[in-house]
Amino acid sequence: MMWRYYEPVELYFGKDALLENGKLIKNLGRRCIVTTGKSSQKNGSLEDLEKVLKQLGIEYEIYDEVKENPSFDMLRNALSRYKDEKVDFIVGLGGGSPIDFAKALSVLLANPELKVPEIFDTEKYSKMLPVVAIPTTSGTGSEVTQYSVITDDNGNKGGFGTPFTFPTLSFADPKYTLTMSEYLTMSTGIDALSHVVEGYVSKRSNPFIRLLAKEAISLIKDYLPKAMENPDNYEYREKMMYASTLAGIVIAQAGTTVNHAFGYPVTTFKGVKHGQATGMFLVETLKVMSKEAKEKVKEAVEVFEGLEGLESFLKEVGVYKANIEVSEEEIKTWAERTSKAKHLGVTHGNFDLDKVEKIYKEVLIKKLEK
Repeated sequence: MMWRYYEPVELYFGKDALLENGKLIKNLGRRCIVTTGKSSQKNGSLEDLEKVLKQLGIEYEIYDEVKENPSFDMLRNALSRYKDEKVDFIVGLGGGSPIDFAKALSVLLANPELKVPEIFDTEKYSKMLPVVAIPTTSGTGSEVTQYSVITDDNGNKGGFGTPFTFPTLSFADPKYTLTMSEYLTMSTGIDALSHVVEGYVSKRSNPFIRLLAKEAISLIKDYLPKAMENPDNYEYREKMMYASTLAGIVIAQAGTTVNHAFGYPVTTFKGVKHGQATGMFLVETLKVMSKEAKEKVKEAVEVFEGLEGLESFLKEVGVYKANIEVSEEEIKTWAERTSKAKHLGVTHGNFDLDKVEKIYKEVLIKKLEK
């Protein structure tokens, strides 16, 4: 058996991880950009980061205009502001969007000849500025992956990832997640669950990451409902952030399956948060995968006692609650794109156009609780 593991991120996990270990940032340079959203001002993470940067004498500018599902236009806006300035590194502070944005911006600043859409063509560049990742949600795992997902000019999500687009340093502190709403806790937690289940059944999975995936799946099953019901409980938040980080390590090795591609248009065009949109399709896509990888799927959902148990769990936490309307024309358009997704390269099972369209209809028309 031959398999590979590569994880170059220096990660510090735990309460006050940034405050106690932030001095390591000084090795990256004297000036940085902090990419973030507005919530970092509420959860204490920005305050901690500014304290560290000031103590180290590092100059910084805060770019707090990163919104959910960052786009090419957001990148162009940031580039117009910083392309002519000396920047040594980027700090991505927030959920997956600010961290993914930091990776994309770091590539573009390090390769000024690139046009924004060319970030998806990883053959055209081979370097990026160092990135420091500080997650404030428990879902994407972007702090330990090489991946960045960006929305193009047509509203379609795309992504990139290479061995040199991992963050250099990451600080994962569960206390920053204590202010997350019940809905955000659910959606990000289901994103992490999708990551580990998909990573487990991926064609690129290996024995080591399947061990990590099993641990994360069990943690999410046990602690996601508890964190939703008791948002101020630090232990529950810590368990969920640990699970999310494990999930990031899993997909850094195995990637995500076509299940992720199913959720992209529901997020982009209907405003459903990424994790919830991805979770909606998990049971139906696993049914198809099980025809080719029965044992993998069985093992991945063992803690739920099968796919029916997984569906009950998803229903319990509210994954299928989405008051959206979808037309036949939209389903056809989405199915056409999803049936050609790059994710199919690591996905077991036959996801031809007819099958993809049937899954969209099964979930969006029959399963949703409107």
